Amino acid sequence: MEKGQRVYFVIDMKSFFASVECVERKLNAMTTKLVVADESRTEKTICLAVSPALKKLGVKNRCRLFEIPKDIDFIIAPPRMKKYIEYAAEIYAIYLKYISPEDIHVYSIDECFIDATDYLKLYNLKAKEFAQILMEEIGSKLGLPSSAGIGSNMYLAKIALDITAKHASDRIGWLDEEKFKKTLWNHRPITDFWGISSGTSKRLEKYGIFDMEGITKIDENLLYDEFGINAELLIDHAFGKESCLMSDIKNYKSKSKSISASQILPFDYTFEEAKLVLNEMVQNGCYDLYRQGYVTELLHIFVGYGDVKYDGNFDYFNPRKTGSKGTARMNVATNLFSIIGEYVEKLFDQVVDKSRPIRRLGFDFDNLMPQDHERYDLLTDLEKIKKEKKLVESVLKLQNRFGKNSVLKGLDLKDKATQRERNETIGGHKSGEN
Repeated sequence: MEKGQRVYFVIDMKSFFASVECVERKLNAMTTKLVVADESRTEKTICLAVSPALKKLGVKNRCRLFEIPKDIDFIIAPPRMKKYIEYAAEIYAIYLKYISPEDIHVYSIDECFIDATDYLKLYNLKAKEFAQILMEEIGSKLGLPSSAGIGSNMYLAKIALDITAKHASDRIGWLDEEKFKKTLWNHRPITDFWGISSGTSKRLEKYGIFDMEGITKIDENLLYDEFGINAELLIDHAFGKESCLMSDIKNYKSKSKSISASQILPFDYTFEEAKLVLNEMVQNGCYDLYRQGYVTELLHIFVGYGDVKYDGNFDYFNPRKTGSKGTARMNVATNLFSIIGEYVEKLFDQVVDKSRPIRRLGFDFDNLMPQDHERYDLLTDLEKIKKEKKLVESVLKLQNRFGKNSVLKGLDLKDKATQRERNETIGGHKSGEN
């Protein structure tokens, strides 16, 4: 790194969930063949993590259980999301021994950005030495293997992690702008680069662009015509540039708020069965609205049909290919299910194909406002509203004290309902608790 440049790390736990399961079993995380998957969901279930030893044998991350070759002997570990969160907290605690929270951005449960610039002088260390100290402490205290990317900006640190570190014996990669141009301008596929999806890649192919150097050679006006304002980010990244600083991330405040939820159903549901589950989900979302002190006037729902071949790139918002979607702008602003549920029922009846099996469901409360912006029309029974609010407050108190399954509504007890099971999961996966 040149003098005066900022220095960023991205540290990532290798096959985090699988590594935790290996450590818990006192097995070597790098050599044990293990997948994390809920086999109770049939062999079509997606593996949440695949250990490095299995990856070396060609088993792809996020594969389905039945796709793993039958001649490979491996361990299947059921997911324990609460356990993984505990390990993530311990990793963060290790970072805090050396670095202020203002210089750490938790990107995901197993990956963190760190602005290491001011700490290199403080500890009289080179960038690679400091990264190794952090990685070795995680390894010695928790038994988890990790890899790191070092860059002169956050984008290059991420690319160093995703591409360069994979080929380094010490699992550490580093890049500055010049090294990026020399070593990765012609790297393919272009989708290996952070932020370039398969859709973006296909749009670039129309102009004969297959690598990052190609982006730097084309007329910028063509890119702006194709991608709009996003072309600016594409062009900057093609040159290895990134203007965003850690302080920008810490100071960022979203202009709008929303609450959403989605789930993949365990098997194909009928129209009425799926409507029941969506009502469960929206009711739970209304509790979240009330708990957080928000109301909404804008509702989105979306479904995915079970007769569509799923290729791993499901798009909830492309009804011609995969499902249906609908939006309702309510003439009230509320967080009460008695009102929002009526809009859900009408919207579901309007947009969903009754003849097709349903496998995916989701909703989104958009444009959230503080609860003091609550608004009702002249026909609303305000006494009924007061009574419902008292009931919701009582339910939330009981759930906070005894768990979400301590109070259930009648629809949660119906056949094919899913909320009781989902209340015992984290992020849609088993928490690992009884």
